[in-house]
Amino acid sequence: MTDRPLTPLLDTVDVPADLRKLRPDQLRQLADELRAEMISAVGTTGGHLGSGLGVVELTVALHYVFDTPDDKLIWDVGHQCYPHKIITGRRDRIRTLRQGGGLSGFTKRAESEYDPFGAAHSSTSISAALGFAVANSLKDQPGRAIAVIGDGAMSAGMAYEAMNNARAAGNRLVVILNDNDMSIAPPVGGLSAYLAKLVSSRPFLELREIARRFARKLPEPLHKAARRTDEYARGLAMGGTLFEELGFYYVGPIDGHNLDHLIPVLENVRDSDHGPVLIHAVTQKGKGYAPAEAADDKYHGVQKFDVITGKQAKAPPGPPAYQNVFGETLAKLAESDPRIVAITAAMPSGTGVDKFARAHPDRSFDVGIAEQHAVTFAAGLAAQGMRPFAAIYSTFLQRAYDQVVHDVAIQNLPVRFAIDRAGLVGADGSTHAGSFDITYLATLPNMVVMAAADEAELVHMTYTAAEYDLGPIAFRYPRGGGTGVPLPEVPEKLEIGKGRIVRQGKAVAILSLGTRLAEALKAADTLEARGLSTSVIDLRFAKPLDEELIRQTLAAHEVCVTIEEGSIGGLGAHVLTLASDAGLIDAGLKLRTMRLPDVFQDQDKPEAQYDAAGLNAPQIVDTVLKALRHNSAGVEEAGARA
Repeated sequence: MTDRPLTPLLDTVDVPADLRKLRPDQLRQLADELRAEMISAVGTTGGHLGSGLGVVELTVALHYVFDTPDDKLIWDVGHQCYPHKIITGRRDRIRTLRQGGGLSGFTKRAESEYDPFGAAHSSTSISAALGFAVANSLKDQPGRAIAVIGDGAMSAGMAYEAMNNARAAGNRLVVILNDNDMSIAPPVGGLSAYLAKLVSSRPFLELREIARRFARKLPEPLHKAARRTDEYARGLAMGGTLFEELGFYYVGPIDGHNLDHLIPVLENVRDSDHGPVLIHAVTQKGKGYAPAEAADDKYHGVQKFDVITGKQAKAPPGPPAYQNVFGETLAKLAESDPRIVAITAAMPSGTGVDKFARAHPDRSFDVGIAEQHAVTFAAGLAAQGMRPFAAIYSTFLQRAYDQVVHDVAIQNLPVRFAIDRAGLVGADGSTHAGSFDITYLATLPNMVVMAAADEAELVHMTYTAAEYDLGPIAFRYPRGGGTGVPLPEVPEKLEIGKGRIVRQGKAVAILSLGTRLAEALKAADTLEARGLSTSVIDLRFAKPLDEELIRQTLAAHEVCVTIEEGSIGGLGAHVLTLASDAGLIDAGLKLRTMRLPDVFQDQDKPEAQYDAAGLNAPQIVDTVLKALRHNSAGVEEAGARA
């Protein structure tokens, strides 16, 4: 990494109040220094780079013009908020981004008063800002709400639902459309900047209001025609007719990197009594850093990197990532099965669907940030005889739960859910952790829920799902690389609801679901060394349970422990219910469940997160020993009797 950049002007700015003391002609230098500081920080920590670089000038302008934190600035998703964090009192901690005990990679209410609304999922900003704006209005207190939303996030229906109700906020709501990839924006230059400044100015708005008052006195057909003429005249000159139809006063497009254009327009909007207003700012991801500007993905998410060359630190070579195993397996299966299609919600590479898309472009669908649509679209495909795979992160599938229940499960349609990012996910923290899918899926009638213990199992489960046509089926797998086991040349069709005995013992049984299997085997080694003969079961299925195997296991062992990478209400709860209903714990069996704690865990390295969660081998051993209530000597004696 390189030395930190020289930032003499930025050094004088700790919070936005300091920023507002600067002269307008100093803001360009400040933005340049802020960009250099962000590049240096992310080079040290890794994280989201391109999106933050694209909003440096916008960040400076918004904090300069608006009275944050009294005016509420809400960043959609939040992965572009690093420049915002630097100038809102967190610069001294910016090199702890996404690390254990450090700053979150997203906005977070508990972190700063300048983060009024936490986010890491997209398309929530306008709804939240509308809430802040209406609350201020109802309480008769000052304060605007400014939502900054990207063009990608505008692909989600929630954004339009919010805009359709935004009239209630009036001039207290400002939406900044951060357009860094849209084709709808006309060229941005002097004319568009002049028009944006003109139509947001007080003289224009006052003249427009006079004309509107005059038009109200006209017969209704002429009044409507006059209103349409105003809206469509501005729409033809500037674009934005859709936003006008949704009730917004549209201003733009404007160069989001030109502070001389941004500041006057934002000041006009701030001082106007018209609204709600949408400002269309055109920006460039990766702006100001050549390696990011040249990259296809604009350096969206990066590892630590060398600031001079842009070269990212590479992880040592290892097993293939789970999502790539899934994508390549599905692509291979689709060669002989024309019914297989893949659907992703704006995460093709993150889910491995990009691998499928390269092989079968006509059967791959990226629906944008629209998980609800993705699930019901898959349901329609399934109803028409196709074999759809909806590949969606666990934490994003939460957004489509009603569709999973109503459109898939109730109708018993064979939609295949490939659930990526199962369990804890490291640097992204609680907002992206796949903690709840076992619980929220295994509770549904008709649903089959599998969890892969390793990448070979993932191959088998992908094939099993493809061949299962009796109803919905889901399989989950974690982020990152596999365990290094050989991948099968020919996938195996698993028997639904049947687990496997990985290791046979007599005294203790560990019933594992998912990739905690490796830790279960380590724990078994330790327990064996202490004289406790230990069985290890890979249940494979959270639903339906392998009732026969579970009954036999509970009856044959003194202590049984379930372990899973999910919240309460998952595998452990289902095993406990089975044991209770069948009277299997009436005779003194010691049955314990290990699961994620009932908290939202902050970002850290995954191994540290699982250690904090108590789901590593030492904690499994400790759970067994506490159940036996023996010290080491007593355990050895108990093992000798087993």
